[in-house]
Amino acid sequence: MQIRISTRHGTISDETQARIIAKVEKLARVFERLTSIEVTIDLERRDQPSVELKVSAEHKHDFVACYQSDELFGSVDQALHKVEQQLRRYKQRIQERHRTPGARQMEVPGDVGPGAS
Repeated sequence: MQIRISTRHGTISDETQARIIAKVEKLARVFERLTSIEVTIDLERRDQPSVELKVSAEHKHDFVACYQSDELFGSVDQALHKVEQQLRRYKQRIQERHRTPGARQMEVPGDVGPGAS
């Protein structure tokens, strides 16, 4: 999985980048088939940095979340939370679609109701 961090209107330290990468890598626990993660940090307003996350998965369009708050790591955490919810919903949809027919109640061929021949 590739992780790319980019900043606009400023720079962040290597230590901050390492902390963000450590947080972002945890998304692989939620959904195993991630291919890349792009983190874009906009420091145009230093008092309210905004974070945009784009997460790519196999056979699916990107999952995107943006958040802006008073501190950088608050923005990162909230954006991660949004993407994590999207990934969980998508994973649940996939699992429901691929369940075995025995898991659902199947109709029994033959008599459907009263008066059936």
